[in-house]
Amino acid sequence: MSGVTSVRADANRRRILDVALAELLRDPEASMDQIARAAGVVRRTVYGHFPSRDALVGALVDDAAQAVAEAHRAGREGIDDPAEAMARSILSIWPIADRYRLLVNLAQRSVAMEGIRARLAPVRHECVRLIQQGLDKGDFTSPLSAEALAYVHEQVLFGLMEAVNDGALPAADAGRAAVVTVLASVGYPTKAAERLAGASV
Repeated sequence: MSGVTSVRADANRRRILDVALAELLRDPEASMDQIARAAGVVRRTVYGHFPSRDALVGALVDDAAQAVAEAHRAGREGIDDPAEAMARSILSIWPIADRYRLLVNLAQRSVAMEGIRARLAPVRHECVRLIQQGLDKGDFTSPLSAEALAYVHEQVLFGLMEAVNDGALPAADAGRAAVVTVLASVGYPTKAAERLAGASV
């Protein structure tokens, strides 16, 4: 019986997270009461899974980070060239980043930025490896280390998400812009970067 209860609890938690994402993207100030009503549960059920609004947002950030990591891995799979691998991985993660981009400002207010960086550490470590590979081959040139460049790239992506949120960049152009901007930061030729940015995934 406990197994059935556990499955039901997991399903409730998943439904609350899915509804919470939709509600917070619609209204970043949505309360736990609003989220509970939208999910069709009582407030006590929401608090049973997430003791605070910050805990709920943190769980959504965990979901986003996991989805980004999976897409990043899938996008570069089977590709040896570091520039192409970076381009493909960015193009793969951008639809996910775009889905969660309105959550970024909210997460930065309620989840410590250090916590977001920690969640993205596995992706960053793989980016360091790709950047170092490109530097070693001579495809990339930069006075910065691969590790420093990985942090630069992370902030570029956050910045572009905020640019879309603020209307400074059309959402439809953001994925390609991310590829060109990231590759430009490692000294990769612009025309070649634009070709990779136009690649389908």
